[in-house]
Amino acid sequence: MRIAQVAPLAESVPPKLYGGTERVVAWLIDELVELGHDVTLFASGNSRTRAKLVPVWPYAFRLGRPRTDPVAVQSVLLETLAARSREFDVVHCHIDWLHLPLLTRAGVPFLTTFHGRLDIAGLPDVVRHFPDAPFVSISHNQQLPLAGANWLGTVYHGLPADSLHGRFERGSYLAFLGRLTKEKGPEAAMRIARAAGMPLRIAAKVPKGERGYFKEQLEPKIDGCDVQLTGEVNDQTKEKFLAEAAALLFPIDWPEPFGLVMIEAMACGTPVVAFRHGSVPEVIDEGITGFVVDDEEGAVRAVGRLGEIDRREVRACFERRFTARRMASEYVAVYEELLRRRAHS
Repeated sequence: MRIAQVAPLAESVPPKLYGGTERVVAWLIDELVELGHDVTLFASGNSRTRAKLVPVWPYAFRLGRPRTDPVAVQSVLLETLAARSREFDVVHCHIDWLHLPLLTRAGVPFLTTFHGRLDIAGLPDVVRHFPDAPFVSISHNQQLPLAGANWLGTVYHGLPADSLHGRFERGSYLAFLGRLTKEKGPEAAMRIARAAGMPLRIAAKVPKGERGYFKEQLEPKIDGCDVQLTGEVNDQTKEKFLAEAAALLFPIDWPEPFGLVMIEAMACGTPVVAFRHGSVPEVIDEGITGFVVDDEEGAVRAVGRLGEIDRREVRACFERRFTARRMASEYVAVYEELLRRRAHS
């Protein structure tokens, strides 16, 4: 099958630093190529891929210098896509809503995977303008605000099976991995660890817009002993950080569409203690890969039950449910269904 993957241009594929969508696109492409498909990637010129690269812009614009106008760059993406879209059996877009007017009129088979939250005012009205545009979600929960959209299905994210490795001795600390924003729950993680009598290690980035929150609400509570800030981890240091933890704390306060960090922990054999929001109940197998709780008291009780979790089974569940090969195979099934529907329309 000739498949086009259309990535955001803010980051390279894979991203240099933070960038969950671009990382997932890179993993998907690698597996599609392994499955024998002819894949073309529309992305920034500094991307590295096993697909045929169409370098829409020389560099990813978020970190690129000199700075350029993102809207102008994305107009080049649309023009490039318009010129080549008919070369492919399927065009798979990861750029939110940007391409819909173009590809709806182009008459080519396409689908869109949404990677972010969809509970945003006005989006149901947008969907009504594109009643036939096919979408894929990354969790069932993500679909709920846009129940009227043309959903082809849900495909959970997956990691390469060998990207992270399990270690099965129980860890000595609780881990928090992610952006230091209020909705991710770092303050709750601190309180949970303190109440559970365990040290907390935080591997996270401080977004520019959240530096005030960090200085006022978080930094005074980071004592370097009970609560340690290790900084942002890379692919090499992430495995050690997660694998040596007793559990990952994921006390989110927002409708998380998926939550890659949960399956990264599982790949390391590390159970997850998470609040019941967004995709969490879909990703965690209760009592097997972790515990889904409703509040901080429930999280503290769950930490006390970590001895019930078989860390080898956590890894085995990851291998059954959340590998990149499974993700790619499910997308191929979606592509085939899309083509069948068009053939009978």
